[in-house]
Amino acid sequence: MKVTLIQSPLIWESPKENRNYFEEKINSISENTDLIVLPEMFTSGFTMNPELVAETMQGETISWLKVLAKAKKSAITGSVVIKENSNFYNRMLFVFPSGEIQFYDKKHLFTLAGEDKVYTSGKQKVIVNYLNWKICLQVCYDLRFPVFSRNSEDYDLLIYVASWPKIRINAWDALLKARAIENMSYAIGVNRIGEDDNGYQYTGHSQVVDYLGEYLAEPNESEAVFSVELDKQKMILTRQKLGFLNDRDNFKI
Repeated sequence: MKVTLIQSPLIWESPKENRNYFEEKINSISENTDLIVLPEMFTSGFTMNPELVAETMQGETISWLKVLAKAKKSAITGSVVIKENSNFYNRMLFVFPSGEIQFYDKKHLFTLAGEDKVYTSGKQKVIVNYLNWKICLQVCYDLRFPVFSRNSEDYDLLIYVASWPKIRINAWDALLKARAIENMSYAIGVNRIGEDDNGYQYTGHSQVVDYLGEYLAEPNESEAVFSVELDKQKMILTRQKLGFLNDRDNFKI
């Protein structure tokens, strides 16, 4: 499976401008790709003012994603602010080329920024099945909680979309490698760059790590669109050879 990562700045609380930006970037992808990954809250930046940017599942961003996914014949994933039943969610969407949508609501809300005060926590771990790949969807702060992401479903790919600031970027790098190694899974992290209206700086470090902790795409700090080919069969053979997942602990959350 070929996956394309878009590492980008975000325009603060401006869904239309961000959609225009990402549409240009997505349309610039000349090669065929199976999955396009965007950052956390890619239409707004990591805002604690959800009422200013929230949309519904019938809103403009959803319609826009469906059109783009169909045109590119590629799935698209990333998180946006969604309002549902009077609650706000940091919702990671997975839009199939067919227009089908599955989603994951961020479980671990970032209390340091007060995310838990304005957003509602998700309750369910979500595994998407796409092109015979089992993909685990996760958002930013979830990266710090390995029990929740433990590979008890034999998933093949772990994706984190994020607004992870420069000041703690070493933790981002270390934890992405750890999640890949401990779960014997490919791990992709897509983080934003630039500065938000709260003065926080972001240096990206979007990356792709294989099931042994080796970089397939190393962290960088530039605005970039880059693609990586993932080999599921090679991963399965490595799992069978080493057998580490056979010894994992059984538990329920």
